[in-house]
Amino acid sequence: MILGSALVTYSLVTNLSIMFGMALESAKNVGFIAMMVVALIVYNRVTKNKRKRR
Repeated sequence: MILGSALVTYSLVTNLSIMFGMALESAKNVGFIAMMVVALIVYNRVTKNKRKRR
């Protein structure tokens, strides 16, 4: 789940950045940053739900 959401976010943000005229390398960097942020958010939500169950 974390990997899937991170990869979809990376692809989406990279493509949108390129569509709005950003250079390819910059778009990839922005996509990578967005991917890391989404992975951390999803990880925190998953672990928060596990903590609440106990």
